[in-house]
Amino acid sequence: MNVTIQHAFLPHTDPETALGFYRDILGFEVRADAGYEDMRWITVGPVGQPGTSIVLHPPAADPGITDEERRTILELITKGAYTAVTLATDDLNGLFDRLQAAGADVVQEPIDQDYGVRDCAFRDPAGNLIRITSASA
Repeated sequence: MNVTIQHAFLPHTDPETALGFYRDILGFEVRADAGYEDMRWITVGPVGQPGTSIVLHPPAADPGITDEERRTILELITKGAYTAVTLATDDLNGLFDRLQAAGADVVQEPIDQDYGVRDCAFRDPAGNLIRITSASA
C-alpha cells in the first residue's frame, strides 16, 4: 500500500497577493483557479511534481462558522498562528535570498538546527508560516 499527500490547504486573505507569492516568488505553477461569488480557491504546486499541491482557499468560508469564530480565525491567520507548511529546496540560501529580496516577511534566517536540519522561515502574505528546509538535510 502506498499513501501520498496530494493536497494541503492554506488560507489566503487576498488571492492576487497569494498568487504573487506562490507563483511569482516561489515559482510554483498554477494548477487550478476557481471562484464562487466573492471567494476564490487557487491550487498551486511545484513544477514537475503534479501529485503534490497546495490549495489556497478563502478562510472561514464554511457556512456553519459564526461571525465571532470567523473573526477569531482571521485574527489567528494574520498573527501567523493558524497554520503552517514546510517546503524543501536544494538551494536554501538562494531561495532565502530571493524571498528576502522580494520583501517576504522573514521569521528566521537560514540556520543549522540542533536536531540536524538547516532551515529558514517566512510568513506568506496572509500570515501563514512557511518553513523551508534544505533538501540535502
